[in-house]
Amino acid sequence: MTPGPAIGFGTTRLARDRFVAVGVLATVIDVGLAVGLSSSVGRLLADLLALAVAAVIARYLHARVTLRGDDLDRWIRKPTVFFAAAFVAGAIDLAMFVGLDSLGDWTAKLLAVGTAAVARAVFHRVVLFRQVRRDQGNPIDRPAPAGSVRLSLVIPAYKEERRISETIAQVRTGLAIYHDVGDLEIVVVDDGSKDATAQVARESGADQVIVQPKNRGKGAAVRLGAAAANGRTIAFIDADLAYSPDQLVAFVNAVESGYDVVIGNRHHDDTETLRKTSALRSFGSRVVNMAANLLLLGNYRDTQCGCKAFRADVAKIVLGAGRVDGFAFDLEILHLTERYGFTMRELPVEVVNSDTSTVRAVRDGLMVLGDIIRVRWAGGRGYYPSLPADALPVGRSRPTGVVDGLPPGGK
Repeated sequence: MTPGPAIGFGTTRLARDRFVAVGVLATVIDVGLAVGLSSSVGRLLADLLALAVAAVIARYLHARVTLRGDDLDRWIRKPTVFFAAAFVAGAIDLAMFVGLDSLGDWTAKLLAVGTAAVARAVFHRVVLFRQVRRDQGNPIDRPAPAGSVRLSLVIPAYKEERRISETIAQVRTGLAIYHDVGDLEIVVVDDGSKDATAQVARESGADQVIVQPKNRGKGAAVRLGAAAANGRTIAFIDADLAYSPDQLVAFVNAVESGYDVVIGNRHHDDTETLRKTSALRSFGSRVVNMAANLLLLGNYRDTQCGCKAFRADVAKIVLGAGRVDGFAFDLEILHLTERYGFTMRELPVEVVNSDTSTVRAVRDGLMVLGDIIRVRWAGGRGYYPSLPADALPVGRSRPTGVVDGLPPGGK
């Protein structure tokens, strides 16, 4: 099959259709030439000629037709990447076609093409992993976004009347560096609770309390809170405070140092877990992470950490474009961060896994896997909005060294 790009996060339905059409055309040329010429010039020379012709045609058509103006052309237009993949896949194809001399030409060539296609897909995936992480890891020095306070903290809450008052108090204490100078806004979003969560949150002094009439899920609650937030940095954290609020100071510093999105990583080498989670929930989390890497290109070690921070303008773009209301909205955030080319940083977090969390490991894990399929489907069909060219103020790249006391690197 033709050497070509691995269709991923940035493609539209039209680009995908073009990709398939070009792939079929080049594969027909490859197989036809190899089988047609093998009887006269031998399998070795026939396959070399077939692979060369198919590669040249595929390269031309993918660059000029398939991915013209697409997000992925930032790497597929690099000839070294394209032809390195073509060389690896071609070598496998050639070795199998020539080596399977006991089989007929058609059978041997089809087996060779299939095996080479798998190798090429893996090669492109690895290239994309590295390219995406390289792009994400370069902070951008931009003017600060608009906002009346330094940090808005969104706390989605469902049936939290017994805990929300203590949560708000701990947030104020942990983030006193902002609260004491009027630079902290606490936004509690009651996600359709039947109890007195909203009333208690108001009585406890939350700056904004937003009530959803129905329980829609964490993603919907965070989106609603972020849309109403007034901070230059917008973060969210779970109401059970599985992550102590004081850790957000490092997140805010990273955002203000040029990263558009900052996420917690519970599997970071420097992460400390104060109370171990159940074996079932830990296993489910790792299964979700593995499944997520079929969707995402950044090869993240933790996709579900409930502690994230954004530039305010980036938060409104990413969360505003979201479609997932449930727990998989964390995956959608990473997908959209990749899709729009925003910079991102992973930081270690200190974890206290709550015994009273409203997360149900098995049921919610299955729902997350279903949402992964939804995000993949929506991205492939071009249902997410495009990013306007003037969405963010123009900035310049910063060196990726130590930033405000934070070590470089994401893992």
